[in-house]
Amino acid sequence: MKTEYEPSVALPSKETIEKSIDLLLNCLTKIDDASGEFLLDFDGLKVDDKSWCVWNWPQGVGLFGTYMNYRNTGNEKARRIVADWFEARMREGAPSKNINTMAPLLAMACLYEDTGDSRYLPYLERWADWCMNDLTRTQEGGFQHVTYGPPNTEQMWDDTLMMAVLPLAKIGMLLGRQDYIEEARYQLSIHIKYLADRKSGLWFHGWSFERRDNYAEALWARGNCWITIAFPTIIEVLELEPDDALYRLLVEALRAQIAALAKYQDPETGLWHTLIDDPDSYLETSGSAGFAFGILKAVHKRYVDPSYADVANRAVNGILAQMGDHGQLANVSVGTPLFDDLDGYRNVGITDMPYGQSLSVLALTEALVSYC
Repeated sequence: MKTEYEPSVALPSKETIEKSIDLLLNCLTKIDDASGEFLLDFDGLKVDDKSWCVWNWPQGVGLFGTYMNYRNTGNEKARRIVADWFEARMREGAPSKNINTMAPLLAMACLYEDTGDSRYLPYLERWADWCMNDLTRTQEGGFQHVTYGPPNTEQMWDDTLMMAVLPLAKIGMLLGRQDYIEEARYQLSIHIKYLADRKSGLWFHGWSFERRDNYAEALWARGNCWITIAFPTIIEVLELEPDDALYRLLVEALRAQIAALAKYQDPETGLWHTLIDDPDSYLETSGSAGFAFGILKAVHKRYVDPSYADVANRAVNGILAQMGDHGQLANVSVGTPLFDDLDGYRNVGITDMPYGQSLSVLALTEALVSYC
């Protein structure tokens, strides 16, 4: 739909956006870590965060962005990429359960909703049951950010909302499980309580109940983008009405964040720095793509003033400027742990990652709504 506001920052042509999406999807399925350069080593456990053919959170985000493109445009290529990925992973067998490996369940839930394929149902049931009954909780019942690595004792991360809370909410709606829905609602609330920065409107990466602090108080771009994506998405998933208290809480938090993002957007590139408020940290593409999607979505749903379309359009143009001829993206940071100091974020490595591709697909797909 169109708002009455006419953005002063123009988007590229619809054809350019569609061609760029196609290139991004081509590149997505070719990403791998053949050299092992980016393998994570957790006391001898080697974890591949990068390669497309792995069941983990980068691929989960990749599947979600790709499947949303199919849902919104009917792009058969995008549907086939997601369906083929699940076919291959189900043959291999699912990995051990943690916050990050739950991320693919969001796309699987959407696929089950659209196809009714009964093979997906046991996965949805078992992973949601694990999340409700076996996932370690922090004080006050928050989801502890349990991954392949250290247990992250008493830690809550903003990543968790994207990787585990969104899938749980979606599964709860699909299966008619009110307990899952209520748990998702609570997790949203407690994460807002401990991770939202009241001064800036942005979000801290993590919180520790042991330390009673937000570590380095990092206003990390990609961590913030999980919020910009998750909040408008979960409003739709849970079918929240404007008079619902959670709807009001999410929209107000989103408005505060988007107002702050507009302030910190790089005026030359349209991107954001990996530490949003630190212009000496590098400009980062994946977080910027998440912001572009979330801001556009918020404009299209009238959660924020339509003038923010200029911020989002500027970001879309900036993302396209990072694309190579074969759909590869520059300046995408690798998986980022919770650091004790800001230099940890400033020095995170850069490479092709599935979420860089798919967050850009997500942003460009939402940009296509502007032509409707």
